[in-house]
Amino acid sequence: MRKIFSFYLLCLLTVSSWAQENYQKKEFVSSFGDSLSYRLLRPENEQAGSKYPLVLFLHGAGERGSDNEKQLTHGAQMFLNPVNREKYPAFVLIPQCPADAYWAYTSRPASFFPAEMPVVQDISPIFKSLKELLDTYLALPQIDKNRIYIIGLSMGGMGTYDMAIRFPEVFAAGVHSFRTGPPLFLCGTVHPIRLANAKGVRFRIFHGDADNVVTVEGSRMAYRALKAAGADVEYIEFPGCGHDSWTPAFNYPGFMDWLFSQKKK
Repeated sequence: MRKIFSFYLLCLLTVSSWAQENYQKKEFVSSFGDSLSYRLLRPENEQAGSKYPLVLFLHGAGERGSDNEKQLTHGAQMFLNPVNREKYPAFVLIPQCPADAYWAYTSRPASFFPAEMPVVQDISPIFKSLKELLDTYLALPQIDKNRIYIIGLSMGGMGTYDMAIRFPEVFAAGVHSFRTGPPLFLCGTVHPIRLANAKGVRFRIFHGDADNVVTVEGSRMAYRALKAAGADVEYIEFPGCGHDSWTPAFNYPGFMDWLFSQKKK
């Protein structure tokens, strides 16, 4: 048993080291002097004159910090899969939220029940910096501005909703899962009244029905609100799955195909 555990730990350390080597370590300083650490993955065989999609990946609360490493814990590996790198060449930005910040909000919301989430608020300081960072990449000639995707997990799922609501003209799609390419949302939550502004973005939402951290009602109500607003939205709920719905979501059939097939209309 000790040998098996040692081998498993060695594999984790090797994978982590490999991810850190492939993702360039970067630091961005905003126009108002705030710093934002992030990682960048470029297309493996970048061709001059070609345009590539860009994926913005927002991690969960457990990966906050200042080491510019923990944000690679969940999801970063799927973009390093050699088949995915060949089939879906892209720029991937993975910023790290500071330990004392909370992506879309100035602090952790008092309740994650959707009807009790904030309705009106100024953009958070960390999101001001993040939007400036994103804009620097959107200005590059090699970025396909019709294929800008955002994925968020848990706290990052809430951030994905906020970005799609504030800047719907930027994103082709989003994925959201608790722990959110259209935007891809993974186990996140938002006040449903805010979602009408994002009806032009295509959404795919994942959540586990046994999530005891962020209630599944957040995703259910978001789905209903987006449908009522006329948005193009899919909702996938995993029976018996807790807060880690990103694990089955990232293994969901056609996950990468769906993401990279989206284009702004």
